[in-house]
Amino acid sequence: MTGEQYVTEQGWLKASLTCCPLHPAGGCGFARHGSYPRKRPLGARIARWYCPLGHRTFSLIPDCLAARWSGTLQTVEVAVMTAETAPSLVAAARILRPDIEEAGAVRWVRRRKDAVGDGLHRLRGLLPELLADCALTVTACQIALGLTPLLPALREIAAPWLVQLPPPLGFSHRRGGGGSTSPSRQHSMGPDPPGSGA
Repeated sequence: MTGEQYVTEQGWLKASLTCCPLHPAGGCGFARHGSYPRKRPLGARIARWYCPLGHRTFSLIPDCLAARWSGTLQTVEVAVMTAETAPSLVAAARILRPDIEEAGAVRWVRRRKDAVGDGLHRLRGLLPELLADCALTVTACQIALGLTPLLPALREIAAPWLVQLPPPLGFSHRRGGGGSTSPSRQHSMGPDPPGSGA
């Protein structure tokens, strides 16, 4: 379904997760935990579940929405195709983001182009037969695979490997500079230990 259909049909209410990803056998108290809003498309919400034993929430993002980015995969795809066919990133930025300063618009376009290119490169490594004879551009992959829109279809094809693919296609966490969600890197809850105050 498209982002508009997801909002109109309130797809988050129909989303289901049959078992806890941490405890497939059950017994952990896994239960639905409401939903949270997305900025775009306007009105979209993401269904969420909670595992009390694992102290972790799980969200179900529909195939039409970009992972960790605002908006849909299809809007990301259109932006990347524009960047691929424009004479320069600056020209693409002027078309796609006339509402912000040029330097920021170029960064916006470059992030999308680089992220999708990285996702296609990794997907070729995971499924070499799928993209073997194809240039790693959205336009070339659309033609070679006969898939339009491409990114939502690739998310479905690559479902078993989404944790290894970068956003907006997959769900892997950023490496390096960003904060980690690893429990070993999180601050402990509760008061500061004695003598830690300034």
